[in-house]
Amino acid sequence: MKLRADQLSKHLSSPLLPVYLITGDEPLLAQETADAIRAAARDQGFIEREVLDADSGFNWGHLTAASQSMSLFGDRKILDLRLNGKLGKDGSQAVVDFCESAGDDTLLMISAGKLDRNALRGKWVKAIESKGALIQIWPIDRSQLPRWLQQRAQQIGLNIDRTGIALLAERVEGNLLAAAQELEKLRILVGDKAVSGDEVNALVASSARYDVFKLIDCVLQGQTTTALKMLAGLRTEGAEGIPMMGAITRELRTLHRCSQMLAQGAGIDRVLDSAGVWDKRKPLYKQTLTKIKERELASLLLLAQKIDLTFKGQQPGQPWELIDHLVCRLSGQALSTA
Repeated sequence: MKLRADQLSKHLSSPLLPVYLITGDEPLLAQETADAIRAAARDQGFIEREVLDADSGFNWGHLTAASQSMSLFGDRKILDLRLNGKLGKDGSQAVVDFCESAGDDTLLMISAGKLDRNALRGKWVKAIESKGALIQIWPIDRSQLPRWLQQRAQQIGLNIDRTGIALLAERVEGNLLAAAQELEKLRILVGDKAVSGDEVNALVASSARYDVFKLIDCVLQGQTTTALKMLAGLRTEGAEGIPMMGAITRELRTLHRCSQMLAQGAGIDRVLDSAGVWDKRKPLYKQTLTKIKERELASLLLLAQKIDLTFKGQQPGQPWELIDHLVCRLSGQALSTA
């Protein structure tokens, strides 16, 4: 079957199909589609997950072996296949074979770039449509962008008027990743308050210098002093601590997960791809994972949890001072020397 992105939420509330193909050249939407399928799969008992990176030298026997191997713990399994380039004859046959023998215990999810018309007519795609679902990700055009921004704002609890939406649509120029980041920035800065167009213009401009996303990148680069200045700027501008810590904690979780996989012997590039790290941020991750090991990242996650509880009044302490310590430790420098 062919499945539109706007049909996905309803579809995922039913028992999942054995195979999904996600294709398109809009990275944010493709990533979120894959995330939604993985989340639904976990809810339906697909606990184990294996990532396969299919580049030009990929041995397609690995897909066959992975689909036939039993889980060590008897769990249902997700095969997360990242297709980099053309499938080829062997790859096409391997996918067809999987579709023909697909059972209830293994789910195959294939993520690919945009497939051309000839590829979509291929035998392997037709096999997927017969047993599973083809999900084509289409770009959001200029006329649809304001509506998409408004829906996105509602999803994250951001109350923003039409003028503000129009200003954001003009600023991001169709870049959905940038759009999502701008909305997250506003959510961090204003919390539950209603935001007008004038406030959007002022807040986006003022957050250009000190925002949590640039703060995180600065920390990963080891620029401790600059990061502390950014943190002070965020505090001065009235940034809300709880959503800001949410962004920092998500980054820490990703780093910790990567560190665990590295400790198990996985290669760094495969680890970062598996974690969904964007290409432009991979150098930052590599730098951080070289100097900070799994135990320290686990400790920082506990500190982040403590800071969150402190912001919520559920634990005593000075949360902004604790964030200073967290930032310094993650950037690889003690607060006293910074």
